[in-house]
Amino acid sequence: VYQSRYVSGVVAGMKVKDLVESGTLTPETQPDSFTADGKVKIGYVGAYNYAEVVSGYTAFFLGVQSIVPDVAMQVQYTNSWFNITAENEAAKALIADGCIIVSQHADSTGAPAACQEALDAGTTVYCVGYNVDMLAVAPTAALTSPTNVWEVFYEYAFRAVMNGESFDQNWCQGYEADAVTLTPLGESCAPGTQEKVDETIAAIKD
Repeated sequence: VYQSRYVSGVVAGMKVKDLVESGTLTPETQPDSFTADGKVKIGYVGAYNYAEVVSGYTAFFLGVQSIVPDVAMQVQYTNSWFNITAENEAAKALIADGCIIVSQHADSTGAPAACQEALDAGTTVYCVGYNVDMLAVAPTAALTSPTNVWEVFYEYAFRAVMNGESFDQNWCQGYEADAVTLTPLGESCAPGTQEKVDETIAAIKD
């Protein structure tokens, strides 16, 4: 899933770039959204300080940096795989500190809901979810969500069983097997995002 997290970072990076180039986001208009050395602040709500979470937010960060090199990311841990209140509060803390993108490795709608509430109140902030399409919860704040395509594994495992064969229990596939993807892009994504996503996925497959 770190592959699709990287691509979701590209989506976020395209949005940051659009906000900066359009003049919507500047150190003068939103000083809290920039670090002292001029980097745009982004945030991440992580479940645990755990290898899958760390590799995931690293991939997301690198995806953003591939579009906008000057970004700085803060990570807030909830110490839970699913805690809608803690995830909402972590996102609110990141937003209060000026983060204009909030991504997550946490399973609830808490963070996207916080981003939509802040966006509706006039704060410039957008989100990248996880596992499920967050557009129902954050129709204008959500950009996309990286997700697993479980049927790729299910078909592999079921066919093996049907044929009387064993299957690999330590199974890990990405775009090469179309086992990861992004949920549909939200209406707030920057122009040209779909083309950049297609280009990035093709490069990963190559």
